[in-house]
Amino acid sequence: MREEIGKIIVGQQEVVDGVLICLLAGGHVLLEGVPGLGKTTLLRTLSRVLHLKYSRIQFTPDLMPGDIVGSMIIDTESGTKALRFQPGPIFAHLVLADEINRATPKTQSALLEAMQEHTVTSGTTTHELEPPFLVMATQNPIEMEGTYPLPEAQLDRFLMKILVKYPSREDLSTIVTRTIQKEETLIENILTREEILELRRISRDVLVAPHVQSYAIDLVMATQPETDQAHELAKKYIRYGSSPRGAQALVECGQVYALMHGRLHLSIEDVQTMAAAVLRHRIILNFDAHSDGQNPETILNKIIPSVGARTGAKV
Repeated sequence: MREEIGKIIVGQQEVVDGVLICLLAGGHVLLEGVPGLGKTTLLRTLSRVLHLKYSRIQFTPDLMPGDIVGSMIIDTESGTKALRFQPGPIFAHLVLADEINRATPKTQSALLEAMQEHTVTSGTTTHELEPPFLVMATQNPIEMEGTYPLPEAQLDRFLMKILVKYPSREDLSTIVTRTIQKEETLIENILTREEILELRRISRDVLVAPHVQSYAIDLVMATQPETDQAHELAKKYIRYGSSPRGAQALVECGQVYALMHGRLHLSIEDVQTMAAAVLRHRIILNFDAHSDGQNPETILNKIIPSVGARTGAKV
């Protein structure tokens, strides 16, 4: 899958791996980066590699919830008038929520049920979304005018938040070279829908030792300023720490990461590798953090390495 995606996406290995981990762990991913870094192209390429149904939703301030989940329409094809549910673009395997922070909170909340329950309710009828179901949302961090920050409840439903960085000079050279090529790149279908679901089941069988599970819990507790296990930086700069979903996500993402590297057991190193992407959108900073120039990255970069030594776990 990496090789086929690499035919279109140059570099960005951490981003590609993160999206694959979320797909196999059954979660959703939030990508943050400036325009033109290949975020939209990545999901479209992934749908071609996996031969899954792909849908793109361009979020705008005038977008309505019915434009996402669907709405009831009057059906006259049978000769009589009757209400029929017309599914929206959310009914796909891979859904790209492009520039999600441009839509109003009411529209953003239309994704909550679909992301958490994998269902859409219209009137008194609940419609199931066919697995696998992955929402990949993107947002632009530099243009805040006319945007609506995502509610904390919705941010918490994203398994990972990945920061998309600028490509290196070598990668940029490759991108330009591919741009001027005349032949279209052919991509092969690697996995079927059934194989993806089987990989999901296999990842759940990755062993999680008690001390590794305890480490993931300690890591989450270290971000909660009200607890006795809170890190000093958490007490100083964090207003609200990670929710229990953070601990769940650390284990779930770590299991897939371990399997991708040929191991059938979860290690502390796997949890540490996943920690920044899993926790960066689950902590809310206070005023002192902003006034001192702190951000989730600077705080987590100090909390994550310290937890192992503080708890006595072997790092």
